[in-house]
Amino acid sequence: MAAAVSALGGLGAPDPDGGGSSGSEDEARPGTAAAAAAQKREERLRKFRELHMKRNEARKLNHQEVVEEDKRLKLPPNWEAKKARLEWELRVEEKKKECAARGEDYERVKLLEISAEDAERWERKKKRKNPDLGFSDYAAAQLRQYQRLTRQIKPDLEQYEKLKEQYGEALYPTSDSLLHGTHVPSKEGVDRMVADLEKQIEKRDKYSRRRPYNDDADIDYINERNAKFNKKAERFYGKYTAEIKQNLERGTAV
Repeated sequence: MAAAVSALGGLGAPDPDGGGSSGSEDEARPGTAAAAAAQKREERLRKFRELHMKRNEARKLNHQEVVEEDKRLKLPPNWEAKKARLEWELRVEEKKKECAARGEDYERVKLLEISAEDAERWERKKKRKNPDLGFSDYAAAQLRQYQRLTRQIKPDLEQYEKLKEQYGEALYPTSDSLLHGTHVPSKEGVDRMVADLEKQIEKRDKYSRRRPYNDDADIDYINERNAKFNKKAERFYGKYTAEIKQNLERGTAV
């Protein structure tokens, strides 16, 4: 009997106590699959929580932006310019206090901080402005006219050099110099002056002066616009309505 059992063992019969390796692998596979599914589920839940947090953050930022936009719409249209102006004034006041504490002149410090490019740009901007502020008196008007005419003059440097060589120091008169009869203008200079005068006369003729107000004239208008309309109507239709107007004034109109 013992020999038969040993023979069967030699033939490679399965051991009833061991159970074999295939059984242990089948038992391990369901556990591994469950762990992988749980890990995948945790990963998805983590991504879902991240998306939820991003959505809440975006909703909060959108709400803040809507509130800020509503505040901006309720502000005056020039609020940004006023705010920038106030901030600039505050900075200037702080700078003045700092300069006063150090015993420095604020205007000098400000000029030292300005670059050459900015200074040139501001000078060009000032030159572009119209300095003519309107009529103040006849002397100021004459001065503006003189300055306007002298700016239009283009000097002849070659002729100037010739005159300087010819007359020398006599070209620059002093209070003791006798100027009458010492200079004879050229024909080109006289022609240029005549052309300029004719141009001024032609330009002056285009000006329209304000008509004087007549206190004795009949008032048949209610405002300035109506007065102009009545003048135009009188100019075109006055000869046809003159008789009717005279009858109405005499009280003999039918």
